[in-house]
Amino acid sequence: MTLKHFIERPVLASVISIVIVIAGIIGLASLPVEQYPDIAPPTVMVRATYPGANAETIQKSVIVPLEEAINGVENMMYIQSEASNSGSASITVYFRQGTDPDMAAVNVQNKVATATGQLPGEVTQIGVTTMKRQTSMLKVISISSPDNYFSINIEPRIKRIQGVGECFVLGADYAMRIWLKPDVMAQYNLVPSDITGVLSEQNIEAATGSLGENSDNTFQYTMKYRGRLMTPEEFGEIVIRSLNDGSVLKLKDVAEVEMGDESYAYSGKVNGHPGVSAMIFQTAGTNATQIVGDINALLDECRAELPKGIEITDLMSVTDFLYASMNEVLKTLIEAIILVVLVVYVFLQDIRSTLVPTISIFVALIGTFGFLALAGFSINLLTLFALVLAIGTVVDDAIIVVEAVQARFDVGYKSSYMAT
Repeated sequence: MTLKHFIERPVLASVISIVIVIAGIIGLASLPVEQYPDIAPPTVMVRATYPGANAETIQKSVIVPLEEAINGVENMMYIQSEASNSGSASITVYFRQGTDPDMAAVNVQNKVATATGQLPGEVTQIGVTTMKRQTSMLKVISISSPDNYFSINIEPRIKRIQGVGECFVLGADYAMRIWLKPDVMAQYNLVPSDITGVLSEQNIEAATGSLGENSDNTFQYTMKYRGRLMTPEEFGEIVIRSLNDGSVLKLKDVAEVEMGDESYAYSGKVNGHPGVSAMIFQTAGTNATQIVGDINALLDECRAELPKGIEITDLMSVTDFLYASMNEVLKTLIEAIILVVLVVYVFLQDIRSTLVPTISIFVALIGTFGFLALAGFSINLLTLFALVLAIGTVVDDAIIVVEAVQARFDVGYKSSYMAT
């Protein structure tokens, strides 16, 4: 099939143009919308906590053993680690583009398991977390609340959204704070390890067994006990040791026990009110715009359920910049089309000749979305910018044909078919 077939069969050319437009409309409806193409390498983050340790201690006792174990994992490019004086450690492992993030997380988790024996007991007791997540933030939200409402009611629901890699809360959970009195402890020759030992012995959950299992009694009773302590008063009654006069030394005698924050390294306020913020990250290969839409839908549901005095505030979203940039690109696109049509009409002074490049612009631009879908691309800033640049090429080709046909008419051609 040559160009002559399209000239001799205008109906065929029109049908092909209509099919291209329909394919473009279908592709436009199915294409994902992103800020940039999916070119970021998959990342896996390993996070650990060593309460009370400074950055140098964390570097030597936590990060070094983990890095030595993780180094060399399959398809790994490089490792980046961070340690803070607040007791937190994070290791980000970058993988080659195209690596399956699920398998990357599994491989890193297996490597981390080999290093747990070299970590301090406090670190392994809290746990080392491995998660697949990208380094760029999707959304930042905050909630002003006098209690721990976000971590209990909203955070678990956000983590269940498909594509969410992590919901990192910038706020401390509640914890039972035991403030030791050094002067009183010195009178009883106590050190902090004595207190932690007593806590591990008396604040536990354990199997208590049953009564009457091996007897002729009719009933068998399962034994129950209080288990882990819940209130400051219960913690205060923990027995440290017995004294020579027959009395007992309790935790409340050598320490102040209260319900407080898990960490006092930072405090959060939202519009002048106490609150917490949360940063949401995505996993590799997911559609950021769709995830943000799902999060916004969930937050709308949560707003309808919020108790009086609690408010959710959107601080940042990756779609804000995306949609603003897309609006500017679309504005430029429309302006370019209008200017091209006006310029063509001014120079050709013929409406019919102007319609040819105008129609070719819309057929080519709309049809492009169909080919974008076949190629696996997405609608992002780069593809939209490419469309703007391509308008000039499309119009130039159409104008060349129109001017060439007009030139044939000027030299005496009477048939539009022969001129074309």
